[in-house]
Amino acid sequence: MDTNDKVFLAKDSKGNEKEFEIIYKFDSDQTKKSYLIYTDNTKENGRLRVYANTYDKTGASNALNQIETEEEWNTIEALLAKLEELKNEKN
Repeated sequence: MDTNDKVFLAKDSKGNEKEFEIIYKFDSDQTKKSYLIYTDNTKENGRLRVYANTYDKTGASNALNQIETEEEWNTIEALLAKLEELKNEKN
């Protein structure tokens, strides 16, 4: 994974290199993991397609890792809901 502040290149599920835009990065004190929420800016059923993975923020590994627990997904979904709420307040 090559990254800059907003965009990175990674391989999609078919092995094709693709550009992704970073929506948000955060660290969890509970899980001791770093999370990356990102999009390929495509839509599914009229909604922006969003992905989430854990990553090694030290840069020792470029791999994106799977979210392992329902608790992690709940944390990510709550964060996305809050970001959407803040976005709507601005508009």
